[in-house]
Amino acid sequence: MALQVYTQKDLHTSYLAEKKIAILGFGAQGKAQAQNLKDSGLDVCIALREGSANIQTAQELGFEVVELSECGIKCDVLVFLLPDEWHKEVFALIAPTLKKDQVLIFSHGFSITTQEIIPPNFVDVVLVAPKGAGSAVRSEYLAGRGVVSLIGVFQDHSTHAQEIALEYACALGSGKSAIFQSSFKDEYECDLFSEQSVICGGLEALIRAGFETLTQAGYPEEIAYFECLHEAKIVMDLIYSKGIASMREHISNTAEYGDILAGERIITPKVKEEMKAILRDIQEGKFAKKFINERENGFPTLQKERKILKDSQIEKIGKQMRGLMPWVTQS
Repeated sequence: MALQVYTQKDLHTSYLAEKKIAILGFGAQGKAQAQNLKDSGLDVCIALREGSANIQTAQELGFEVVELSECGIKCDVLVFLLPDEWHKEVFALIAPTLKKDQVLIFSHGFSITTQEIIPPNFVDVVLVAPKGAGSAVRSEYLAGRGVVSLIGVFQDHSTHAQEIALEYACALGSGKSAIFQSSFKDEYECDLFSEQSVICGGLEALIRAGFETLTQAGYPEEIAYFECLHEAKIVMDLIYSKGIASMREHISNTAEYGDILAGERIITPKVKEEMKAILRDIQEGKFAKKFINERENGFPTLQKERKILKDSQIEKIGKQMRGLMPWVTQS
């Protein structure tokens, strides 16, 4: 079923023009969204903890900085752009200060869908999720365009929540491309599934398995690195900009024929069953429970696996190879 799509021409309200917006957090996404909102003429401040290293950066960019614990008192719209694992703690800090018809905005559905945050019934709760990194959110806006965003409404106390979500997305620049109607649940489940099965977990595991297969067969590490990791960007850039069919038109006949023969040998019915199991774990809340338990225990698995990866041979040889190609690390 096709999603409802909006653009700038569908914007007919200006509720945000009368509200003060607090961006909670000032990482890549927070910085980009804050700048776009400000350049769109909205009243924006940055909410940070006392002593935060980002206070000076925010002030240098011309933003008022408010204490995180006071943003619910001073602002009408609170935008949660902190890491997921901080949401529960931060919400507990500001919850006692919330007032009727304030707006809570999220760019990811995790905290609401898993009930890490249970908002009071007198506020609006909306989703505005740009489908791009913070750098792209900002650069596309400056280029007069905008990244695509998903919007959704979880709670509509004011009866204006949908319009507010659309206004916010347009202020980010998304109205110049497309804004799709979605929901917290759909964004959360699809986002986690894609991260785990395809763009992070699946892709990373595939690259490492390919590298190990070649090196264990006696091929030089340098060649294995280039063929299994470095050149992946070339193909992904083609898919990103032109689609899968056009990507095949741009690669050699040898590569395309091998693609057709080998793809289904790698992504077998068993792999697809595992993907379905991963999605079920997300839908049933099993992954969220594991992540929350990991957080409560100080992220032991993350710490362990980060060290293992850092010490792996693909990372060691990769560091050497990237040192020979300074243009690779320039952004």
